[in-house]
Amino acid sequence: MTTTTALILLGLALALVAGLGAYAVTLWREVRRRRDFRDEERRRAHDNCLENLELVASALLQEQVDITEGAWRCKVLLEILDPRLIERPDFAAFGEVHGRTRHLHTHSARQALSPRERFQEDRERLAVEDELREPILKAAAAAVAFRRDRLNRSY
Repeated sequence: MTTTTALILLGLALALVAGLGAYAVTLWREVRRRRDFRDEERRRAHDNCLENLELVASALLQEQVDITEGAWRCKVLLEILDPRLIERPDFAAFGEVHGRTRHLHTHSARQALSPRERFQEDRERLAVEDELREPILKAAAAAVAFRRDRLNRSY
């Protein structure tokens, strides 16, 4: 092999390595951009969930929503934020209402019930609501405070 051939091959190899290096940098930037985008989406979803939690809990405190419906919604939002949150003593009442009313029919299944069966389920739901009204309202106040605490920590 002549010196000229070796230099040409070396030049081609260096160009190939430079091209691959540039491609690797481009891919690395794309991965970082996507990771940043995913992290931003996750943060926005978390903030949105916290905002919805405060709205539902405030509606519970102002008696704009049924105890059962509000408790279910708060429970779901807390579980989305962190499944361990529902285990906190402050929020246990949400899980209690859910556990005692999850067998009740909703939406079209409720419409398919006879009036007598609907009345029976309503009585059962209202009994749970009467029994757990105060703990649910305390849990709702704790949820509002929880959201505001999180909001204060992020700024």
